[in-house]
Amino acid sequence: QVQLVEYGGGLVQPGGSLRLSCVGYGFTFSAYSMSWVRQAPGKGLEWVSTIYGNGRQTYYADSVKGRFTISRDNAENTLYLQMDSLKSEDTALYYCSRSPPYVVAGDYRGTGTQVTVSS
Repeated sequence: QVQLVEYGGGLVQPGGSLRLSCVGYGFTFSAYSMSWVRQAPGKGLEWVSTIYGNGRQTYYADSVKGRFTISRDNAENTLYLQMDSLKSEDTALYYCSRSPPYVVAGDYRGTGTQVTVSS
């Protein structure tokens, strides 16, 4: 049974940093591209970033490029999102998704972790 579990959300001040984690269960983690998508209050899903299964290629939305870094540890079945220089507009529910680049609706998605950027 495929399961994705996110960790690491919270409240942070503008300009601060957070690291999100996502652990995958029930599938061969290294065989899949993994993504982060987010949903801000009152808005639709937004694709944020994707990393290939081997970790060699990464993709970012223009809105987060240069501030967010996606990575993965296939030995630990874990996906990460390092978020720096956070802005209020980054406030959203962040989901881990098993999906290729630019896709907001992967075949599996976690339940999400809330990130709130506010002073």
